[in-house]
Amino acid sequence: MLRIRRDHVEAIVAHARKDFPDEACGVILGPEGSDRAERLVPMLNAARSPTYYEFDSTEYKQLHNEMLRRDEDFVVIYHSHTATEAYPSRTDIDRAKEPFAHYVLVSVKDPQEYELRSFRIVEGEVTEEEVQIEE
Repeated sequence: MLRIRRDHVEAIVAHARKDFPDEACGVILGPEGSDRAERLVPMLNAARSPTYYEFDSTEYKQLHNEMLRRDEDFVVIYHSHTATEAYPSRTDIDRAKEPFAHYVLVSVKDPQEYELRSFRIVEGEVTEEEVQIEE
């Protein structure tokens, strides 16, 4: 189960709406070895695509170095879908390399509503999990 703060959900949705029609992407980090989603970091979608996301390599390297200094791990890796439901695409599944991360997808295809779902993706196997939004 993913436990995520409401302000993080709101920030992810706002990021997705801001970057629309391109996919938005980012991460939520937590203390190394924990499953606590604490620090949200919106990332640049270097692909600037409505159907694909790719972290900017320079930004990712800086983030990775910062994570090492702060003893942090990926807890959530998120991105948006702009025209489809919040379910991992074949590309999303193929690129999922963090077995302990929660892969959060938010669909903003409806301008009034959003759909947010979380998945574990391990060796190509997709498992949806419950999302508990905390105040």
